[in-house]
Amino acid sequence: MAEANLDPVFQIQRVYLKDVSLEQPNSPEILLNQEQPAVDIQLGVEATPIADGLYEVSVTATVHTKIEDKTVFMVEAKQAGIFEIRNMAPEQLNAVLGIACPQIVYPYLRGNVADVIQRGGFPPVNLAEINFQAMFEQQQAAAASAAQEAPQIIV
Repeated sequence: MAEANLDPVFQIQRVYLKDVSLEQPNSPEILLNQEQPAVDIQLGVEATPIADGLYEVSVTATVHTKIEDKTVFMVEAKQAGIFEIRNMAPEQLNAVLGIACPQIVYPYLRGNVADVIQRGGFPPVNLAEINFQAMFEQQQAAAASAAQEAPQIIV
């Protein structure tokens, strides 16, 4: 009788640009302004099971630039990957989904965001390198803290 192979499996199935948008609501007038815009960058990571042993992991970036209260441009982009992950303990799986997968997807997101901004007529905004392990650990600590602070109902 053949034994089932229980070795951990981690394979990249596909990396793709899931969504991207560029908005310039105040063009062309705002383009004549010579002030340096304020830049706000937000990042997010999401992991979703899509089939047995298959997960979609996406990294989202929002780059919003303003001069005073007027938007110069806003880019929203979501880069995703499909990963086959099998035979891992839940804590290992969470770390792979929260650290390893985003590290693979993020460089593609960085390139696509810089390209879209440049194609919009602006100097590229280069997203900084991200320590996904530190980000994951902060999220885990925040979740644990929130669980401890939640009111407990005693019956």
